[in-house]
Amino acid sequence: MESGRDEGWIEAPPAVDASPEGVAALKRHLRDEVRSRRAAMSDKERRAAAVALTERLISLVRDRGAESVSCYASLLGEPDTSAFLTWAHRTGVEVLLPISLPGSRLAWRRFDGEQMVPGRHGIPEPGGELVPVSAIASVDLMLVPACAVDLRGTRLGWGLGYFDRMLSAADRLPPVFAVVHDRDVLPELPREPHDVPVDGVVTPSAIRTFSR
Repeated sequence: MESGRDEGWIEAPPAVDASPEGVAALKRHLRDEVRSRRAAMSDKERRAAAVALTERLISLVRDRGAESVSCYASLLGEPDTSAFLTWAHRTGVEVLLPISLPGSRLAWRRFDGEQMVPGRHGIPEPGGELVPVSAIASVDLMLVPACAVDLRGTRLGWGLGYFDRMLSAADRLPPVFAVVHDRDVLPELPREPHDVPVDGVVTPSAIRTFSR
């Protein structure tokens, strides 16, 4: 499935070299660029992007008939998932949200629509009981945060490794869609052996699927 417009997508700078040091330097450069670009968005741009992204996420869930999803609670500057989470709770879509544990590990709790509290790294997390780690394999759709995604499905995270470890360790994965702003979709990103490609990307203007 593909919908929306491609305007505003930009090219990634080429890697200086393919050495581990060169790849690490390119990733740092890309993360700095994305942080700066997101920080420069106006309030009007953020509101418009949030409305459009919510529509895309709802459309993806409906089109795939998903009754359960994993998602994330967004921080300032990230693609805003708050309205989508509210919609999912009100319409009976089960949502699992990540809990950050020591050692860059993730656990999961169900989103109950109540106010969340800051967890590790200041990321909002729901209260309540942890669900079994195996529960993530049974959701119908995973929506994961990212710094950037390329047109092959390579996902660039923020360097902490939480989602990289979770994705690479899972015995079974449902369809995984990264959520980013439009200009965070790049032609090509460095892909390392441990990187697990995503099945698609959702932005305010488009839904794209990739072939793994």
